[in-house]
Amino acid sequence: MKKSLKKILAAVFCLGVIGTMSTTVDAAAKIPADAKAESASTIQKENLKLEKNWDKVFPKSDKVDHQKVTFVNRYGITLAADMYTPKGYSGKLPAIAVCGAFGAVKEQSSGLYAQEMAERGFLTIAFDPSFTGESGGYPRFVASPDINTEDFCAAVDFLSTLDNVDADKIGIIGICGWGGFALSAAAIDTRIKATVASTMYDISRNAANGYFDYEKDAETLKSERMQQRINLNNQRTADYKAGRYARAGGVVEDPSEFPQFVKDYYDYYKTKRGYHKRSLNSNGGWNATGVLSFVNFPLLTYISEIENPVLIVHGENAHSRYFSETAFENMTGVKPSGFDTISGNKELLIIAGANHVDLYDNFDAIPFNKIDTFFKTYLR
Repeated sequence: MKKSLKKILAAVFCLGVIGTMSTTVDAAAKIPADAKAESASTIQKENLKLEKNWDKVFPKSDKVDHQKVTFVNRYGITLAADMYTPKGYSGKLPAIAVCGAFGAVKEQSSGLYAQEMAERGFLTIAFDPSFTGESGGYPRFVASPDINTEDFCAAVDFLSTLDNVDADKIGIIGICGWGGFALSAAAIDTRIKATVASTMYDISRNAANGYFDYEKDAETLKSERMQQRINLNNQRTADYKAGRYARAGGVVEDPSEFPQFVKDYYDYYKTKRGYHKRSLNSNGGWNATGVLSFVNFPLLTYISEIENPVLIVHGENAHSRYFSETAFENMTGVKPSGFDTISGNKELLIIAGANHVDLYDNFDAIPFNKIDTFFKTYLR
């Protein structure tokens, strides 16, 4: 009887599929083959306004060539990027796409990483995510677990089509919140052959639980999330009535009464060290409802299924260290111990004495030699 039931279910399933296919074919046959219908399936690039002058927070290297490029993600948003190519190269190069930190732009830490890795022989791009910096997307100053993961995948699309890139040797680097997006992208995009997450934030966990969720009991977290939902949805109503989106504000102007990690952010985003006019954290911040969707949609659900190599780097004294430690354990099943924990082709490296922001631009803290060796091992 079980076999008969299976046959019946299989037949019904096949009929359903055939019926769906027939409907699709019939519907497609009725669509006029005109220019309008054709353009609906065409990848179209927005004409972005890009800064022509060097306006990074770090000096320009004489060891690489630099140019502005654009590419389009799967949602039709055009992204702006800086491309760095080592001078005097020949043949096809391994390539790396870089993004982060969360609320930063490509003229800050991601550009610094990209330029440094180009000096070491990689073709690199540092890109602004959707809705941010010089990239397209409206409304501005919002984030999305899906779209921002897609931004990394779109960067791989772009790099894969370049004549001077070996499409089988593409890696990514995500910094801060973009470390989480990098892991999310690595879990879905098998073309990403190696991933580095530096000073990683799990934005979903942070948005849903606040900082240091492990210090709160389950009922407290549940109550706080409900209040957060109420506040955010009330803000949605207020925004729609006002006809504009309220901004949440960037890094505070006076961090003196705040914890040390806020002072560290101030030292980067609000001083000559890292301030940039297009950076959300340096200025007005995200929309007040900008990260609403992260409360319900965990980014890192499937990272245990990443088969390709991953290197996670974090500072010993970073307030955010627990994000990386949890991610590594969830990815490998191995609890971190000491300053360097390795499980197969996954590694968690803790940098002695470093805080969260040190890994944005401090060459004494960022393990570029380690990152270089990692990519040259797995993008060979």
